[in-house]
Amino acid sequence: MEPASSSLVTQSSTIHDVKQKFHKTCPKWYPSRVGLQLECGGPFLKDYVTIQSIAASSIVTLYATDLGQQVSWTTVFLAEYTGPLLIYLLFYLRIPCIYDGKQSARRLRHPVVHLACFCHCIHYIRYLLETLFVHKVSAGHTPLKNLIMSCAFYWGFTSWIAYYINHPLYTPPSFGNRQITVSAINFLAEVYHTENVENVLQICEAGNHFINVMLSHPSHTGSNACFPSPNYNPFTWMFFLVSCPNYTYEIGSWISFTVMTQTLPVGIFTLLMSIQMSLWAQKKHKIYLRKFNPCIHRKSAMIPFIL
Repeated sequence: MEPASSSLVTQSSTIHDVKQKFHKTCPKWYPSRVGLQLECGGPFLKDYVTIQSIAASSIVTLYATDLGQQVSWTTVFLAEYTGPLLIYLLFYLRIPCIYDGKQSARRLRHPVVHLACFCHCIHYIRYLLETLFVHKVSAGHTPLKNLIMSCAFYWGFTSWIAYYINHPLYTPPSFGNRQITVSAINFLAEVYHTENVENVLQICEAGNHFINVMLSHPSHTGSNACFPSPNYNPFTWMFFLVSCPNYTYEIGSWISFTVMTQTLPVGIFTLLMSIQMSLWAQKKHKIYLRKFNPCIHRKSAMIPFIL
């Protein structure tokens, strides 16, 4: 940690402007890699903060910290979601280096194996499309190690899940088609027909998508945002009960997938994701309480009437 460059800046300059000037002096320290602080060990200043808002006198001393190699959040999300999509398909194809070729040829796949592949692919394709076209991804960056850890988690669990479900010795759920049908109904729903073409949407996946689309609306982002209100779309009615329905639908998807496939790896992944999302939901719920207390003080964070 060392003092930042003494290049002159105006009171209206932002922290990002200071980082740009610092980058000209020290080219290897590009802006996203630099963290600026008012005091050693203090919090890092946001890029949009102006010098005027933090200046106690005509001279301001800033301390720079090398945050290490950084990657954009868009890169993180695309890597997280592309990996599971491709990895699962490799196991689904039962390539010889993974499974015994004779066993694969001798044992026919149960229909739930094909259904699981379809649901898994749809899940991550939706994630990728939303990252590219729906979400307003932060322009910020995160350390490269976070990308590596996140990919290791998603890719590793996908490999474990896909290995069991697509294994030639995989056994279908205990209650057979009844169990598969009940969970699939929660995961898949026929919503309408157009010119004899059946259009199928995932209930929880569709709910998650519509919530994300609503949250990306300009009226629900920025400093003047208002809390989303349910509209004519039934999937948005979850806002009556919880403040983070996107997490509710997400967990619903994975619980359905767990019941449908009845495999231990999926159950463990669902449990870990439920814990993580409950923490995210509670954190967001507290923020919403401070900003929109009259709107959500009677709502739960993620699970209606419970959490």
